[in-house]
Order: sequence, then structure tokens, then C-alpha cells
Amino acid sequence: MRIEVDATSLLLRSAGVKNYTYHWINHLRAQARPGDSVTAFPFLRDLGALNHDGSNISELATLPRIATLYAVNHLPLIDQFVKGADVFHASNQVRKPPTRIPLTATVHDLTCWLMPELHTPANVRADKSFAGQILRRARGLIAVSENTRQDAIKLLGVKPESVHTIHSGISEAFFDAQPTPKQKPYILFVGTIEPRKNLDTLLDAYAALRPDLKDAYDLVVAGPAGWASEKTLARLSNHTPGVHYTGYIQEADLPGLTAGATVFAYPSLYEGFGFPIAQAMAARVAVVTSNTSCLPEVAGPGALCVDPKSPAELKKALETLLENAELRQSLATQGRAWAERYRWQTCAQQSWDFFKKITDSF
Repeated sequence: MRIEVDATSLLLRSAGVKNYTYHWINHLRAQARPGDSVTAFPFLRDLGALNHDGSNISELATLPRIATLYAVNHLPLIDQFVKGADVFHASNQVRKPPTRIPLTATVHDLTCWLMPELHTPANVRADKSFAGQILRRARGLIAVSENTRQDAIKLLGVKPESVHTIHSGISEAFFDAQPTPKQKPYILFVGTIEPRKNLDTLLDAYAALRPDLKDAYDLVVAGPAGWASEKTLARLSNHTPGVHYTGYIQEADLPGLTAGATVFAYPSLYEGFGFPIAQAMAARVAVVTSNTSCLPEVAGPGALCVDPKSPAELKKALETLLENAELRQSLATQGRAWAERYRWQTCAQQSWDFFKKITDSF
């Protein structure tokens, strides 16, 4: 069985989807059974080094592959490019999928349906097109959380039996992470600076902390600028005491930064999986996150969950954890155990079972 995965996100600036695609393909290849293989469209034998801020490979190697994507999106060529594959696993980059082999895809989140105001109009159009061209036609779908699976059933009208929950994985580096030395203890947020991540509520909650706690703990914000982020970036850049904005952090430096946090705060309005909180739990850090979407499911017993629209609730949760080392340790221990379910090896094994069911039914 040969699976062809659309890996064009690895050629683009991307966060969660790119993280998923990179680790997923590598672990699918590592977990492949005799006679099974994974090829990455367009012609990505070597996936390069994970880089969320640009292409994983050189510009010279990227350009012809982007040209290939453009060609298959405008001409009926895709079947020739994936000839010999048994399944094509699509992303929202390929607009004209193959017609001669089974089609599958991963559903990452449904925010463009639930909260379109938190996305650019172009993203909303692209996701709606992806649903029409791929998701509703696919023989099988992977949902990265049970919450995302239920959203797909309700919002897209896909058959429940065609959508399978397979949780994403976490890089092994987080499970073994050693804290990066810092001069002062800190609360950490990691994520793209954009409206959905709800960072302004965290800034408000930090500003409202008791003075002694703000004196004792910094707020470190790590992540690249996204869309509609000017107001938030201005707040991050105005030299507020205790608030430190690092910008994009290289993948290799993220586990140590995460493991060094006293508390990990992630008040996102909606997530399909929520890599940052799973990574924090794997690194033995207590988490405060939202009580919405998949976040309580993914966090399990490793987090305090609050209303993400309430700075007061978030402030109270932060103060509770900063003042109670025993509770922090309890959450960190339970979160680390819960995070064991987010191993990429497990995700890859379950994904191979999924693909076998698809090909057996074709």
C-alpha cells in the first residue's frame, strides 16, 4: 500500500498544520509495515528541517514544487503525478484532487464555520472550497480530536462512520525537555499572534495580577506575527514591565523554553487540537487554558480550564497556580501522564490502520 500525502504546507509559512504534516509523514514512514510506503507530494523525498517561518527546503528546490502545485490546480494533471498510489491524502492546497484512487484528508479545525471573523476572508474561502472539493467527497477523514470530529459531523454533514478520531502527536523533544535557564520565573504563551489566540485577554489578566506576583513572574510571549495582529503587537512592544515578546522561536529552542515555565497560559478561543498545551504537559508544566472546543479534551487533568473571554477568570486561575506549588506539581504530574497518549508513534500506527480500512473497502 502506497499513501501519497499532500505535503505542500512544508513549502509554506505555517504553524499547526505544518507541524502535523512534518511529524506525521516522518512517523508514518518509520512505522510503515512491509509493503507499505509514504510519498510526499510534490516530490518531497527529504522533508528538510522543520521551519514554521518559511519553506523547509531551499528556495531553489521550493520554486519548482510550488509551480507543480499551481499546475495541478489549473490543469487535469494530478492523476499523472500520483500514479501508482493507493490513497491520496489531501490538504487544502490541492484544489483538483485525483479521481482514480481513494481520497482521504485530515480535519484540523472548523473555525472558518464557527468563527469566520477570526480568519481572513481568503482563509474562509479556501476552507469552504476544501470542504466542498475534498472533505465531503473523501472516502475517510481523520479528525485530530473528538471535538473536531463532532464539529465535522454537525457542520459538514459528513457521515459519522467516515470520520475517525486520531489525536496528533508531540515531538519527543518535549517529553525529555530540560528547562532553559532564565533570570526570572515566567508564565509562558506560545502561538501565532492573531485574534483566535486571544492574547489580549492574557495581557489584561497579567496586568491585573497582584503587584507582588507581577514582580515575581514575567509573562513571556513567543510566536510569529499573524493576521490582524497590529494592536496586540503594539501592546507587546510598548515595554510593559514584566512582558517580554520573543517573536518566532526556532523549533529546537521551544522545548527548553516550555519546560522552564512556571505556568503555561493558552486562552485560545478555539483549537482543533492545541499543540502548545499538549507540548507543555509533556514538558511537565501546569497549564491554564480555555474551557472551549477541544482544549478540555486534550488537556484532561493537566490544566485549569477557564472562560477565555473572562480576564477575571484567567487572572484568578493564574494567581491560584502561582501561589500554590503543590497544585502546580499535581497538574504537571497528571498532565505528563495524560500526554503519553500524544506520541507520534501511536498516531502513526492508528493512521496506518485507518488507511488499511480505506483500501480494503475500495
